[in-house]
Amino acid sequence: MRVGHTRRNWLRFTSACAAASVLPATANAAEVLRWPAPQPLPALDAVDLSGRNWSLPALHGRGVVLNFWASWCEPCRAEMPTLQQLADFYGEEQVTVLALNFKESPATAARFARQTGMKLPVLLDPGGEIARRWQVKVFPTTVLVGADGRPRWRVRGEMDWTGKEAGRLVEALLS
Repeated sequence: MRVGHTRRNWLRFTSACAAASVLPATANAAEVLRWPAPQPLPALDAVDLSGRNWSLPALHGRGVVLNFWASWCEPCRAEMPTLQQLADFYGEEQVTVLALNFKESPATAARFARQTGMKLPVLLDPGGEIARRWQVKVFPTTVLVGADGRPRWRVRGEMDWTGKEAGRLVEALLS
């Protein structure tokens, strides 16, 4: 765990974000569902904008927040800054936040990342195969995987990833 990383620090972080008016203006419209116990975790084999291959076994030992998004999706666009803040707060050694772009060209995904200052790894799903395997039908959808490699939650819809509910979900990934 990162030095000084405590629930108190998380609360300070969320308060600072609220005070800085960086939280989305919309209410939390997310549906949080526990991952069905008998359902296995689909494989993740994706390439990011820089050509790096990503897989879940390579991320074992850290929490994973896998966000399915598209630049045409307004709720996706609204929650992306809070996903970046989440990644910045925990650091990649604790929680890896991956932004998996749905059916857009690499140029479109890269332009969005550049225009918004997004530093998250942007994975590509040009044919929608990965989203289909993961049964993603709502955008955004985010899947949370524990440091032990087990899937924990599926979040459908826009979530404030700096909020208390998200904090509880992410903290559970680390234990």
